[in-house]
Amino acid sequence: MNARQVSTPGPDPYFPDHGDPRYRVHHYDLDLDYRPMSNRLSGTARISAQTGPAPLADIALDLAAFRIQRVLLDGRPVRYTHRAGKLRIRPAKGLAPDAAFTVEVRYSGNPRPVRSPWGGLGWEELTDGALVASQPVGAPSWYPCNDRPADKAAYRLAITTPSPYTAVTGGRLLARTTRASSTTWVYEQPAPTSPYLVTVSLGRYTAVPLTARDPSDGRPAPVPQTAYLPARLLPEFTEDFARQTRMMQYFEEVFGPYPFEEYTVVVADEELDVPVEAQGIATFGTNHVDGARTFERLIAHELAHQWFGNSVSLADWQHIWLNEGFAKYAEWLWSEHSGGRSAAAHAATAHHLLACLPQNLRPADPGRWLMFDDRLYERGGLTVHALRCALGDDAFFPMLRDWTSLHRHSVVTTTDFTTHTQHYATAPLDDLFDAWLRKPALPPLPLLPGWS
Repeated sequence: MNARQVSTPGPDPYFPDHGDPRYRVHHYDLDLDYRPMSNRLSGTARISAQTGPAPLADIALDLAAFRIQRVLLDGRPVRYTHRAGKLRIRPAKGLAPDAAFTVEVRYSGNPRPVRSPWGGLGWEELTDGALVASQPVGAPSWYPCNDRPADKAAYRLAITTPSPYTAVTGGRLLARTTRASSTTWVYEQPAPTSPYLVTVSLGRYTAVPLTARDPSDGRPAPVPQTAYLPARLLPEFTEDFARQTRMMQYFEEVFGPYPFEEYTVVVADEELDVPVEAQGIATFGTNHVDGARTFERLIAHELAHQWFGNSVSLADWQHIWLNEGFAKYAEWLWSEHSGGRSAAAHAATAHHLLACLPQNLRPADPGRWLMFDDRLYERGGLTVHALRCALGDDAFFPMLRDWTSLHRHSVVTTTDFTTHTQHYATAPLDDLFDAWLRKPALPPLPLLPGWS
């Protein structure tokens, strides 16, 4: 299943007002100009897409309350309406089934986060700069998109900003051009990407390479890794992220080859509640850098999301445990591998914690209000640990590597995963998944062989 999977039918059950399953996007081309002092964003988005098996009378894009200057369909002006976060394009003649089309939208305004039960999502103005953290539905805060995780597309992003600022996003930096007092940064992300996983960070940053290439030693070159951070944090950062290259090598051993061309870390010049993963990039706050490796588990968590969530993505948000359960378990695996507490010890701690909390969460379908509950992360990690205990390491790790390989750059469901794992088991796993994923009551602590 290396080919890109088409969008799943029907709206996302948790966010039915976001996204349009009647078409799929192949490519976004975004040209942006951002002025930090006035928080002013001007943009042109060119969206190359294809209709589904049915004729399409209108095209719906998700976009916050920007001023629209122009909308073109296949190069020609077209009627449209823009209200309540939806840009609806109405061609004079409906689009045929399986027809390619291109929409161009020129827009401007002051970007602000989208309101949600979890606070503001998307474009966030910082004290000096900006960042984007869109999970799950913040992408329309800064560009028009088909805002559903299953509709993955390639991206080109050019952003112009005052020259003292560095613009960073996931993907390969193609060009950096300075004219007068502004610099344009051009990035390309060819791997299929969910709209919420596209990010931008703007700040007064220093670039720090984290990997060195030495082709003379006969070993494969490491995945290129670069960090962008305020220069004053460099001493603490150097200590905190010293083991990220080793972490990448270990995760490639247990999860399979890194699925993208590079990996970028940004330390925004602001305190953040939690780090944020995006495609090929993770953003941390200044409060996550202390020179004592206090937050190394979060470095592991965000890096693991590149496999689980970014490359192997969700068909819809109901299946979010597939992202967070594996990222949580990656924390425990790295601890075990790097000389810290074993995964079994972490599992015991998590189990004790969950046993003291309400038992009203079903990880396979937590509901919109509980999809980011801390219990889902811990219970998800315990589910992965229970599976490891049931399969044994000789089957568990090949199962993981095959999962990330078979579904690379695609979208999956919980059923896809449970079906996949059964091929590596000597006995049915139905009871295990039923207990850990579908029932709210916490099952007994799973134990690895030799652990008591």
